[in-house]
Amino acid sequence: MYDGKVVLCGANSYEEKYYLNPDFEQLPDHVKDELKIMCVLYVHDVGGILTLVYEEDGELCFEVTSKEGDPMFDDIGSQLKIKQLQREKEELMEALQLYYRVFFLGEEIE
Repeated sequence: MYDGKVVLCGANSYEEKYYLNPDFEQLPDHVKDELKIMCVLYVHDVGGILTLVYEEDGELCFEVTSKEGDPMFDDIGSQLKIKQLQREKEELMEALQLYYRVFFLGEEIE
């Protein structure tokens, strides 16, 4: 169905916008809400642009970018915040990876 990376969602501190890939609209509302809160709070805290992206193998990764020379972007805070989110949202991330592998990559789960 997909080739390469697939964006799940993201937030942009520069435009103050949140994006959810329409292909994932069928996710439960509480999951979509949790993703939105997580992404928006992240960019509010450290700035820049956060994107949650599925790699080809179904792994869900955090990708962070910022405008060159942005004095408001906290690079160290960004790394610490991602580690915190990976730890606190581990169960959610694993469930989203499983969901993607089953429904988008067509993998069989035993």
